[in-house]
Amino acid sequence: MINALLFPGQGSQSVGMGKRLYEELKRARDLLELANDILGYDLKKIMFEGPKEVLADTRYAQSAIFVCSAMYLELVKAKGIRYSYAAGHSLGEYNALLAAEVFRFEDGLKLVEKRGVAMSRENGKGIMAA
Repeated sequence: MINALLFPGQGSQSVGMGKRLYEELKRARDLLELANDILGYDLKKIMFEGPKEVLADTRYAQSAIFVCSAMYLELVKAKGIRYSYAAGHSLGEYNALLAAEVFRFEDGLKLVEKRGVAMSRENGKGIMAA
């Protein structure tokens, strides 16, 4: 059997995302705590408590989705599930690259954070049209 991983893009975020996995898998907890350190703000609180409007902000949504997907990638690894392919929709491409070991989690998160800020309306310049 050939297994493939498919990672979601922006719009898949929801308040409470990753909370159960955070509670059950140490490596997932470690990733989210590391993300908080790298980002310099409490992403865990935004992911678990919202509010929805803050989580929907591109600056936070993209990092939250990347980290949550990375947490689920750790679950796949913990279960010993082997995969041959990884793909992602838009932002999910970064998680596919992470799954393919193109870069480390820390580097991917820094890229995604910059992407989110660049696409944010708040910076006065960036926005994505699809």
